[in-house]
Formats: sequence, structure tokens, C-alpha cells
Amino acid sequence: MNTAKVNSLPIGVFDSGVGGLTVLKALRDELPHEDLIYLGDTARLPYGTKSPASISRYAGQATRQLQQQGIKLLVVACNTASAVALEELRRQMDTLPVIGVVEPGATAAVNARPQSAHLVLATEATVRLGAYRRAILDIDPESAVHELACELLVSLAEEGWSNGPIAEAILRRYLGELDDEAAKPDSVILGCTHFPLLRDVFTSVFSREVSIVDSATTTAVVARERIESMALGNAQPGAGTLRLLATDGATRFARVGGLFLGQDLSADDVTIVDL
Repeated sequence: MNTAKVNSLPIGVFDSGVGGLTVLKALRDELPHEDLIYLGDTARLPYGTKSPASISRYAGQATRQLQQQGIKLLVVACNTASAVALEELRRQMDTLPVIGVVEPGATAAVNARPQSAHLVLATEATVRLGAYRRAILDIDPESAVHELACELLVSLAEEGWSNGPIAEAILRRYLGELDDEAAKPDSVILGCTHFPLLRDVFTSVFSREVSIVDSATTTAVVARERIESMALGNAQPGAGTLRLLATDGATRFARVGGLFLGQDLSADDVTIVDL
């Protein structure tokens, strides 16, 4: 395949649901000329309750669907799949680059606050897998890492209750579960792709001295750097296109996805596929 044809292929993004749309939105900001195709495996969410074998199988099937569509780079916009299946997906994609959300977030946190205390706010599944802890300590063994599951914040994001006193009170309630050491982080990592929607709440609750690391934004930056380093950029002058795929529930996907992307979507904007 010639270089121009490869460069014109879209970037593929997949998640178990709609949360990865925050990553897709960040990709649009970082790479406005790139075509994007997003797959949400909404029929089988959440991945976090499944076994590692099932997660790997689902992630492989989603990746094959995107490969069949034709992509030049894969972004795994799912913390659970990034933690469990990233290396397997890299083998599946062969020579094409694969980027997860955990490594960019961990790297950004360490770069912002080396040899410091990091607090990872995520879902129960991501905390259980400990992927951010491992990634941070691999980079900076002198770091202290604490993790806190904040499952209810996912529901707030999907309902559009992303700021205001209710969201702030719930976040403070979760933080009240931490011991004194963990409650004084130098950086806070938003280890769930839903959480960037609540950034104003995090900024309000934590002091200005705390670095808030958004794994969606950091992943998009890494994707841009990879596209540039591999000379894979799309040379088209206009804005890139977007295709949305899901495995179930086009109407709900459009309603919630519109909140995440900041634009109106209808069920007609979502193509249902079978993995």
C-alpha cells in the first residue's frame, strides 16, 4: 500500500462504551485533519466485570472490526482493555501503532510531579487491576501511589450532571475515605475516560498546587506525536470526518455520546455492528 493511501486512512478508537469519546474529542483537537472511526462495544459493557480472558477476546474482536474498516493507528480508549490486553493487541496489529490510555496518563503525572504522591481516581475495575500503580512505579519507583474507586462519578457524567454542588459533594464523600497521607496528593490522575467531563469539579475540590492529569488529553498528545514521528499525517486541508460504531443501543449511545462530544447526535449518526 502506498504512503499516501496509508496516510489517508482513519485513526481507530475503541472503548467498551461511550467513555472513550472524551479521548476521541481530544484527538479531534490535537489532530483536526485526521479522519476518525470510533467503536463502542456497548452490548458487552462494562469490561471491568469480565475475566481477563473475556476482556482480551472482546478487545481483539473490536480491533479486528476496526482493522476491517481500514485504520492506520489504534487508540485503546478503555482503561480495562489497556490494562489487560494492550500487548496482545499490539501483536494483532503487527506493524501498526497501538496506544492505550494508561501509559500516557502515568507518564504525564510523573513528568509533572516526579518522586511525589499520586492519587488515581478510577472505576473499581481499574483500581483492582492496578495498572496505573504499576505504570507509575515502573517509571518512577520513588513515587507513592494511591488509588480510589469513584464509580458513581461515571453515572454523573452520563447523566450530564458534570458540575455543581451534587457532583462536588459526591467527590468529597469519596475523598473522605482516604487516610491522611493519600488525601494530600501532588497529582490527581483522572483514570477513567468519563472523568474529564467533571474536570471543573476536580479543579474546585483540589488545591491549585495539585496537578490534575487528564488521561484523555495525554493520550491524544501521544497519538499526535506518534503520527508525526511516523510521518502518517493526513494531508487533507479540511477537517477530518467521524464515523461512530456501536454494538447495541444507538439511541442511548447518541444521547450520552452527544454530552461527551459536546454536539448533538441522533441514532442515525451511529452504525450498529456485530462483532
